[in-house]
Amino acid sequence: MMNKLTQFLTTAVLALAGAATHAATDQTLIQRGEYLARAGDCIACHSAAGKPAFAGGLAIDSGHGIIYSSNITPDKQHGIGAYTEQQFADAVRKGVRADGTHLYPAMPYTSYAKVNDADIKALYAFFQSGVKASTFDPPATKMSFPFNMRWGMGVWNYFFADTKPFVAQAGWSDKVKQGAYLVEGLGHCSSCHTPRGFAMNEKASNSGQDKFLAGGELNDWPVPSLRGLPRWSEAQIVDYLQTGRNQGSAVAGEMTAVVEHSTAHLQDGDLQAVAAYLKTLSPVPPRGPAVKPQGKEETARKLTAAVNLSLGERLYLDNCAACHFVNGKGASRVFPELDGATVINADNPTALVNVILHGARTPSTDKAPSILVMPGFSRRLSDAEAAALATFLRQGWTNSADSVSERDVAKIRAKAH
Repeated sequence: MMNKLTQFLTTAVLALAGAATHAATDQTLIQRGEYLARAGDCIACHSAAGKPAFAGGLAIDSGHGIIYSSNITPDKQHGIGAYTEQQFADAVRKGVRADGTHLYPAMPYTSYAKVNDADIKALYAFFQSGVKASTFDPPATKMSFPFNMRWGMGVWNYFFADTKPFVAQAGWSDKVKQGAYLVEGLGHCSSCHTPRGFAMNEKASNSGQDKFLAGGELNDWPVPSLRGLPRWSEAQIVDYLQTGRNQGSAVAGEMTAVVEHSTAHLQDGDLQAVAAYLKTLSPVPPRGPAVKPQGKEETARKLTAAVNLSLGERLYLDNCAACHFVNGKGASRVFPELDGATVINADNPTALVNVILHGARTPSTDKAPSILVMPGFSRRLSDAEAAALATFLRQGWTNSADSVSERDVAKIRAKAH
């Protein structure tokens, strides 16, 4: 009798221990999936103001109509609760929903194709068990003809979608491989930082191609190249991704949300790997100056004397010099450096004019909780004045970009409204 009781108790204890181990394993997998979802910045597109996290409904202007992001909570009717792991993998990596319908490439499945099976498994565990289900039913996507015919995306995928797995290049260290895997895959940095072709296709899909991460435009905003980042050290890249600022720069535009919701939450080792990888890429050759710059000393000397100023110079002294100073250097990690800034020297002045008109603010992160705000001057400056200020910024010190016209500012202001 005692032997049977002992055997029963032993079996029960082993069963309980096994269940506890399984539960711990599942929880570890869910936590890993949550971290990967941060790396992929899933919340940015699949969450709308006033709606539950991951319930979708964010309106994305494709240029051919409005795409509304889908509900990816585990609700079985409106979300992805009924998806198998394979169906989830096909949606993430191939852009095909469980019912066989094609997704639009606003969902960066061409990048997510590089996510390995283990990480797909962790993501699936998180979205099935780590996210609160929501019954929210996002509005239907409304695209113009012929883009409203989703079957056409199959043709687009055939010609433009590179769905090959991630492949490391020969000679990469383990650290660089780790960074490349994150940047090419879940980070989907290429979605914004790689130039696009006539069909809105990315012109490159991996590190072996010169146009990969070479910069371009997104919604008429200039997007800088990430190749080599010659003006920044690896430490400055990590600082920027963790806090939205570094010694000479601060985020603006859509990158603000990327830092706030994604990169600020990544582990130091992953960000260091990303920085190491980006520094291995050959930089885009600098273009020649569009105009002759005024010169560092000449600009600082003229602003200091405050005599015979142009309209742009006077506006700079009245509105900008208190923070960015007459030398355009700003204050480390507080006020960005203007001399040599990418956003100022971009061929397209849209981002600069938007910052002048509407301001910018850094996100609050664990390592930089304070929010630094630059005010917008849209009510204070006319179109002509904003154009004069932007032109001075683009040609003062060592900056050498084309002038900005009153008409340019008027168009940018109207589009923002």
